Amino acid sequence: MLNEVTVDRVFLAKGSTDMRKSIDGLAVLVQEVFELDPFSPNLFVFCNRKRDKMKILFWDKNGFWLYYRRLEKGQFQWPSDDQNATPLKITRQQLRWLLDGLSLEQKHAHLEVMVRTII
Repeated sequence: MLNEVTVDRVFLAKGSTDMRKSIDGLAVLVQEVFELDPFSPNLFVFCNRKRDKMKILFWDKNGFWLYYRRLEKGQFQWPSDDQNATPLKITRQQLRWLLDGLSLEQKHAHLEVMVRTII
């Protein structure tokens, strides 16, 4: 299971990615195409053309995690590629929505409440 406590940000690769790529291939994409550090405490999320497979790359202290999700039915609500290599920065909540089959924009979701401590 993903431990979101250690995650700073989530970056989503728009469009499709070749799912034959393993850890090294995805790390090269993050470094050379996204111009980001694959060893940073971020999640890098990729999806195939049919939108039924997803991979998440994450560096954890001394090695990479590669999470793989394959849907038996249905598709992920994935943003299309706009010919821009810049990854889409999303929240951890939006990633959970994607994993649950929802779109990134949930108009009926509860808004995050900023809690203030009272002294």
